[in-house]
Amino acid sequence: MTVVVDDDLWSAVGDPTRRRMLDLLLSGGAGTATSLSEQLPVTRQAVSKHLGVLDRVGLVHATPSGREKRYHVDDEQFARAIAQLSAVGAAWDARLHRIKRIAETIQRTQDDEAQDRER
Repeated sequence: MTVVVDDDLWSAVGDPTRRRMLDLLLSGGAGTATSLSEQLPVTRQAVSKHLGVLDRVGLVHATPSGREKRYHVDDEQFARAIAQLSAVGAAWDARLHRIKRIAETIQRTQDDEAQDRER
């Protein structure tokens, strides 16, 4: 099973600060660089750069709000990210199940050989 993964998307959410920002935007509905920086241990400028990364991959979108931009999570792109993560998880579950079956076969073979030597 081959899973197509959007590397840019996962690079964007690979950063813990950006994941925390997504959490804040999801729980609050929307936010500005200023409002997010008040809840994070980084500067407003750093938040702006992180929002730019999330915007480039389509996870957030900005609308003008006075002198700032108000960011909100793009539900469709977020759903796509979740679907990719689920597909990757399913692929790894299948791989791990196969590895388990191989290990069990090896163990049975070794057990059978040990019993044969005892006879």
